[in-house]
Amino acid sequence: MDGFKRRLNESVQLRLSFTLSLAILVVAIVAGVFSFLSAFDEAHELQDDVLRQVAQLMDRQRLSPAPPTTDVRPKDADEESHVIVQRLGEANPSEASVDAGGTLPLPTTLADGLHTLEVGGETFRVMVKTTAAGERIAVAQEAGFRNEIARDGALRTVMPFLILVPVLLLIVADLVRKMFRPIAALSKEIDLRAEQELHPVEDRYLPVEVRPFAVAINRLLVRVGQSMESQRRFVADAAHELRSPLTALSLQAERLAEAEMPGLARERLTVLRQGIERGRSLLDQLLTLAKAQSTAESPKSPISVQAIYRRVLEDLMPLAEAKHIDIGVEGTQDAELLVSELDMIALVKNLVDNAIRYTPEGGRVDLSVGMSAEKAVLHIQDSGPGIPLTERVRVFDPFYRMLGTEQIGSGLGLSIVQTIAQRIGAEIHLSFVDEPQQTGLNVTVSVPTK
Repeated sequence: MDGFKRRLNESVQLRLSFTLSLAILVVAIVAGVFSFLSAFDEAHELQDDVLRQVAQLMDRQRLSPAPPTTDVRPKDADEESHVIVQRLGEANPSEASVDAGGTLPLPTTLADGLHTLEVGGETFRVMVKTTAAGERIAVAQEAGFRNEIARDGALRTVMPFLILVPVLLLIVADLVRKMFRPIAALSKEIDLRAEQELHPVEDRYLPVEVRPFAVAINRLLVRVGQSMESQRRFVADAAHELRSPLTALSLQAERLAEAEMPGLARERLTVLRQGIERGRSLLDQLLTLAKAQSTAESPKSPISVQAIYRRVLEDLMPLAEAKHIDIGVEGTQDAELLVSELDMIALVKNLVDNAIRYTPEGGRVDLSVGMSAEKAVLHIQDSGPGIPLTERVRVFDPFYRMLGTEQIGSGLGLSIVQTIAQRIGAEIHLSFVDEPQQTGLNVTVSVPTK
């Protein structure tokens, strides 16, 4: 019960449905009871009118009740529904029961009008009237049958309430659910958005009471978008500005390497040049990440995955040859994607670059593409150590690098890949090439073709 109260206090939809349902039930019960009692009393009034009409008919037609005789009524007649007409105070010489056609032992002192009497353990409704001839007659009917007729009539009056109230409750519950459907759709639409999707929410079909909330969300999204754009612009500007001094340092280091110097100084110069190169690589990755996080232009024509592979291999072939890595594309299967060419080049290039860097000398890197359920499935496999299961979530974080690795990198490659994948609606899956030995990394990228 406490859980229901807590849910009732937390949910406006549940509270509204419960309140309306309770109000409908209370009104229906009150109206049903009032209708039942009114119909019950009205049925009794009609039955009393029948007794009055019978007595009036006896008076106008100057009819006299027949003396009690043996029962000549049909055997299938309703013994409880017949009306008894007799002279008041008349004896029952046959001593027959009322059910057998006899008369009621009514007192002669009854005044004219309607009476409810108990005779022989049964209740009767009796109408006493003095005719124009001075004869007093009694018209009676068993009260049990009258009550049964009145009760059946009252129940037929209440029956529409019993049928319509459940239907009305279902209609109310459905209407309340439909009223809150736009809000549920809005929350679902916002929940399914990617991090970079900060366009305003549609508020035209929202109720007036909820529209200010949607307007406030849109204003917040605008402020968040401006803040993120400011951060991206700062990172891009900073990376761009730092490229010039690092390029100058690289040139100075190259000139210094041409000079005569002791072996120890040359070793330290080599470390310095490696640090400068790592800084330049980091700046390039920062610029790529900033571009990946910015708004992409809509592609004008589809691109070929095989063409993307060829361009990436042309750029990275020197790095693979330096480590004697066998790299190439398996199969001739191709797929066309309606995405930005620059995005796909950046995505594939970072994956292949990582595969080359983490694959030991003499290893192997294979690229392939296949089709599955209107999606192009890109595979980049290598014979390196792979990524442990415990690290597969964090490797997509910016600047995160696994412990124990000796490769030089910025930790931004997979972060760039994930950012681009989210923007183009792709899915990334990491697995081992050799599952029993848990070696090698197989990166699967599923990209929608439509």
